[in-house]
Amino acid sequence: MKQVKAIVRPEKLSDIRYALETVEGYGGITITEVMGQGIQKGIVRSWRGEKYEIDLIPKVSIELVVKDEILDQVTKIILEKAYTGEEGDGKIFISNVEDVIRIRTKESGEDALY
Repeated sequence: MKQVKAIVRPEKLSDIRYALETVEGYGGITITEVMGQGIQKGIVRSWRGEKYEIDLIPKVSIELVVKDEILDQVTKIILEKAYTGEEGDGKIFISNVEDVIRIRTKESGEDALY
């Protein structure tokens, strides 16, 4: 099992979610609103003729744990749906998951995923 964590633009969230729902074996997602700074180091905006810098950009963190068999499909969807070609598109982090335990039933392993 793998944990997939993606930091993406908020406006790309709906496209990513709808595409993930088409994957057989997809079990769910956790979404968190986050703020961060990457290579772009913020953006400059102007209001009433005054310029100001926003150094922490709003993003969305998507987290899901998937079976190894669908990992490539899930990452491909996120890459495709989150892409704009501009700085700030985000990143995907993939980690190994040792075990999962469903608290309600005490099932563990892949049986506890879905």
